Amino acid sequence: MSKQDDIKLLRINYLRGPNIWTYRAVLEVWLDLGSLEDFPSHLLPGFNDRLLALLPALGEHHCGVGERGGFLQRLQEGTWAGHVLEHVVIELLNLADMPTGFGQTRSTSRRGVYRMVFRARDEQVARCALAEGHRLLMAAIHPAPLQPYGQAEVQAAVAAIRTQVDDCYLGPSTASIVAAATARGIPHIRLNDGNLVQLGYGASQRRIWTAETDLTSAIAEGIAHDKDLTKSLLATCGVPVPEGVIVSSPDEAWDAAQDIGLPVVVKPSDGNHGRGVSLDLNTQEEVHAAFKVAEPEGTEVIVERYVRGHEHRLLVVGGRVVAAARGEVALITGDGQHTVRQLIDTQLNTDPRRGAGEDFPLGLIDTALDAAIVLELQRQGLTPDGVPASGREVVIQRNGNVAVDCTDEVHPEVDYIVSLAARIVGLDVAGVDVVAQDISRPLHQQGGAIVEVNAGPGLLMHLKPAEGTPRPVGRAICEHLFPLPKETNEAIDHSPHSLSGRIPVVGIAGSTGTACLARLVAWLLHLSGRYTGLACQGGLFLDQRHVETSDCTHWEAGQRLLINRAVQAAVFENGADTILRTGLAYDRCQVGVVTDLGGASALAEFDITEDEQMFRVMRSQVDVVLPGGAAVLNATHARVADMGALCDGEVIFYSASPDAAALSAHRGKNGRALFVRQDQVVLATGSAESFLPALGKLTPWRNRNGHRKMTEETLLAAVGAAWALGIPLDLIGAGIEAFNVHAAQASESAKTPAGRAD
Repeated sequence: MSKQDDIKLLRINYLRGPNIWTYRAVLEVWLDLGSLEDFPSHLLPGFNDRLLALLPALGEHHCGVGERGGFLQRLQEGTWAGHVLEHVVIELLNLADMPTGFGQTRSTSRRGVYRMVFRARDEQVARCALAEGHRLLMAAIHPAPLQPYGQAEVQAAVAAIRTQVDDCYLGPSTASIVAAATARGIPHIRLNDGNLVQLGYGASQRRIWTAETDLTSAIAEGIAHDKDLTKSLLATCGVPVPEGVIVSSPDEAWDAAQDIGLPVVVKPSDGNHGRGVSLDLNTQEEVHAAFKVAEPEGTEVIVERYVRGHEHRLLVVGGRVVAAARGEVALITGDGQHTVRQLIDTQLNTDPRRGAGEDFPLGLIDTALDAAIVLELQRQGLTPDGVPASGREVVIQRNGNVAVDCTDEVHPEVDYIVSLAARIVGLDVAGVDVVAQDISRPLHQQGGAIVEVNAGPGLLMHLKPAEGTPRPVGRAICEHLFPLPKETNEAIDHSPHSLSGRIPVVGIAGSTGTACLARLVAWLLHLSGRYTGLACQGGLFLDQRHVETSDCTHWEAGQRLLINRAVQAAVFENGADTILRTGLAYDRCQVGVVTDLGGASALAEFDITEDEQMFRVMRSQVDVVLPGGAAVLNATHARVADMGALCDGEVIFYSASPDAAALSAHRGKNGRALFVRQDQVVLATGSAESFLPALGKLTPWRNRNGHRKMTEETLLAAVGAAWALGIPLDLIGAGIEAFNVHAAQASESAKTPAGRAD
């Protein structure tokens, strides 16, 4: 077999939203196996052994067998290269510390062509994993004696994927908040390539940027950035702070130190992460040197009283302390042979808790990059290249290593004064730095003080402390943004009226009458008093204003609605093409409508040619209905009615005929249904029936709307969606009567330039 027989990647498609495969984003790859279609794994001599030598953990994969070693069994029995590629990609992602357990490979109607998908939180990471997995698999199928593919190449592949992960994924602080929101059923949208994230949809959203929230004011952040102003405000309110003064030269710094009283601290007025901070200074030479260290790190330099004790970081969220960490002095012990620099590397930087990335609770120590360490060594008569005597302890950092959890030790008085400091500055989320000998005692009893109040504090020291219990600080921030009811700890209701950050979302799937149906549902939501967004074939509408005229039944247009802070409800028209090409624009919906299973003839590029295949496509709309929501299904079509069993919420059937079998059976179970009788719309709950008020006979309505090809079934679907949303019945009827007038006005508004509505 030659290299010409490599697997060809015909098409790569990133499905961003819920799709026919899963609720989550996936990378879908169309593969052509070529002649490998005739050579499953057990017919490729030595292939299984070569593959497992490269990726031994493949033997742990369950695969479809459902138990450890399931994939190994499939390899030995014989499985096709597309399926093998799926597991290779998943294993490479696992090795890159981005585990995924979902993948599928399915044949198509073309011989040798398969669709392979795997879970992909980020498109670029997924594409990188696919490329590396394809290269590894081809090397295992076609071993090259002169250029063998071994463990070094596997590690290089993993490193390439991990680099993409580091470049593309959320930082640990942001990720912890997003994870807490996800556990609450709160959706999220990433708004940039960094850590700006929207939690919730439309008017119910909140935004975070790392640990800052959209409740954090610019004024408060500005105050926190100015350490001298912060101290002044805190002191005015009686919060203990070390007295200090801003200086502009080394001589001024020494004069201030003498006035304040030795020892002192010299630090930048607006520095970050402890850079440029020198502690416990007792001589003119030390103060002068410390000034030169602090000056490049901020706009001004502060000299302040040195407070004895350990440095502590207390995290305040919504006016209460939710976590605390204590710092410890970093020390090395001399051996009379090695330099300080070498001892730092062997005694401190080898600690597995230290690293250069955000995932490490402790940072690496580099004397070449931290002038404060060099100054600390000079005070002890050493340099980075000096050799301390055997047994001598050398202080490397006095204010580092703030990563020992001490949350349970915080005294209530300390909690109160720290929370007060955050309120004085005006921060909803703050990292307050406290120096105290014992955090379990009130500050005034030990001469402790608050030395800084920080906006946008890092959370890693609390999420992954070097010692002690991790604290759920991401959850605390999530609950601050979306408060839980205080009187209950029951599970969160996913309705739009709960605190899940959701707005009413209606998704409409089908091939017949869906454009008009979407317009009508949006109209009824508008009449109910909600600022409503609509994405449909006719364009994008914001509260009945036509802001875009091109077809907007795609993911990007849907995101425009969900990001818009004004939108209080949203309606989406979803054709099969939308679901297959991009996935749904939303993660879950309050109401999902399916009208029919037609349209297969236009989907040949997706290997769909028969209406029966449409069931799997259109069920995506029903799969995403929230437990507190409803699926509105056309009972006239038996296969559409069958989707009711897949719905997590309620099911409402509709049919022009009251005798539809699924509708009758549903009513027998006390379900809700709509149909036409005596030329009127009937709403039924079990055996109870009532006519839709304010609409009257349907014949006049048919005469008015015949030219728009609005059928009775379209009308019933709209009424069902509005009924499921809790819109008053008389308003539904009156709104349908008025819809004809509205449609004429909407047609005129389509002539308005899109820019005028933004």
